[in-house]
Amino acid sequence: MSDLHEEFMGISGPTDVLTFPLESDERGRVTSGEVVVCVPEARRRARELRSEPRLELLLYAVHGMLHLLGYDDRTDRAYRVMHRTEDELMSELGLGPLFSRPSGRPKSPWGGAR
Repeated sequence: MSDLHEEFMGISGPTDVLTFPLESDERGRVTSGEVVVCVPEARRRARELRSEPRLELLLYAVHGMLHLLGYDDRTDRAYRVMHRTEDELMSELGLGPLFSRPSGRPKSPWGGAR
């Protein structure tokens, strides 16, 4: 994951998830793509949050799918919208809000609160 992160984002070190749109329709909407999740990062983060790695991995997969659907998390507002949507989807699956769980998540890496 570190190699992919460096190659495609220019950032050294691992990340939790990377998304690669592969094809788009005539309106620019992604019709196929790849979501790459980092299992070691999910295990590390789950340990830190006292959670289950499978839930962390599912959260990463949902996050990647939202990126393919056009969501972004690079501004404070977009960050809040994206992660609120993740929690809504996880709640619909009966898992409850995973991103905003009480054990905590970091503030936006872009400087604002979530």
